[in-house]
Amino acid sequence: MTLSAKATTLLDLHHRDAPVVLPNVWDAWSATVVAAAGFPALSIGSHPLADSRGQGDGEAMTLDDAMDGVRRICGAVDVPVTADLESGYGATPSELIDRLLEAGGVGLNVEDTVHSEGGRLRSVAEHADYIGGLRAAADKAGVDVVVNARTDVFLKHDVADPLAEGIERMRACQDAGARCLYPVGIPDANSLQSLLAEVTLPVNVIADPVDGSAAGSLQDLGAMGVRRVTFGPLLMKQLAPRLTDLVRPWR
Repeated sequence: MTLSAKATTLLDLHHRDAPVVLPNVWDAWSATVVAAAGFPALSIGSHPLADSRGQGDGEAMTLDDAMDGVRRICGAVDVPVTADLESGYGATPSELIDRLLEAGGVGLNVEDTVHSEGGRLRSVAEHADYIGGLRAAADKAGVDVVVNARTDVFLKHDVADPLAEGIERMRACQDAGARCLYPVGIPDANSLQSLLAEVTLPVNVIADPVDGSAAGSLQDLGAMGVRRVTFGPLLMKQLAPRLTDLVRPWR
């Protein structure tokens, strides 16, 4: 499958009647295992990727480090791959899209927490401008890159009204050209329903592969209108105690 075809396939998966589940992988091995289980596309989580490299999340990796991981994973599977690229590693939108496509990725998350600047939150307009730049760069390349605009307002303790601000940020990113919206950490079903009522793009919700999401099960999310589910670092975290149980008898 060509890179352009992978991008269009990934985009189309966001517009089905049921949510597309994109398990977060972290290396070539985990990617091949998940792809072999029949998932039509994969997501690379920045946290598990960093853990697999012995580095830290929050852009403790360099852009070169992150792209090395993306390249290895994309080279191991023949399904579309989207990658969490944190707040962009200080790259311009055009550089980030160029580097992503060069590595074989066809989608990306970009969040509004700028890790290289003390974890400050981008303003609404600043984040929307960055998202718009990513979409413009993808359009110039002629590839339907799935730009997944993430906001971290629900994770912040100093935001007076996270729901109102989350809606404002997601609508601004929608207007700027995002393909999908990611209000990470949205706390409950009522908040999620309120946000879904204010946007028209597909919405991404994070879930635990064992315990589901704060807003309910996969079936609940689908009934509400969620169109994408990812696991973030939670798949890797769920595997850790199982690995411990497997090897402990051999101590």
